[in-house]
Amino acid sequence: MVIKELYEDAKNIKDKDPACSNIFYAILLYPGFHILIFHRIAHFLYNHKLKFLARFISQFGRLCTGIEIHPGAQIGRRLFIDHGAGIVIGETAKIGDDCTIYHSVTLGGTGKDKVKRHPTLANNVMVGCGAKILGPIHIGNNVKIGAMSVVLKDVEDNVTVVGIPSKVVKK
Repeated sequence: MVIKELYEDAKNIKDKDPACSNIFYAILLYPGFHILIFHRIAHFLYNHKLKFLARFISQFGRLCTGIEIHPGAQIGRRLFIDHGAGIVIGETAKIGDDCTIYHSVTLGGTGKDKVKRHPTLANNVMVGCGAKILGPIHIGNNVKIGAMSVVLKDVEDNVTVVGIPSKVVKK
């Protein structure tokens, strides 16, 4: 099962990135793929109450890739992290299937919430570089979030949002 999911991840990178000429490039050369391996291990350990070891592995993954994903974050299938440097994904974040995240994105908290503190992305969400999605908000299916946008409120399905604060520009 894990091997199949990793293969799907590598194939997804090859399919979505025109600079990736084959699956072996994705496996060997893409930090977005490498961090998914680290995260799957760390998430397994986190769910089995081995939180120190989980955090250690996630921090080692951050050191190797420049991408920080808390081991408690829930990530769906075929996440494509392109140019992942500076990405931060918080502990209670949830990411659906077939999402794309570009560099310098934060899925973070606001400091106001105690239990669910980070965003939930539904399926097929694209988050442009530098975007900040903050708080326990829900981003709907097939949403595009423009580069450098700051999203602080729920976003309905099938829209594009841009700006600071974000506003719907296309349905």
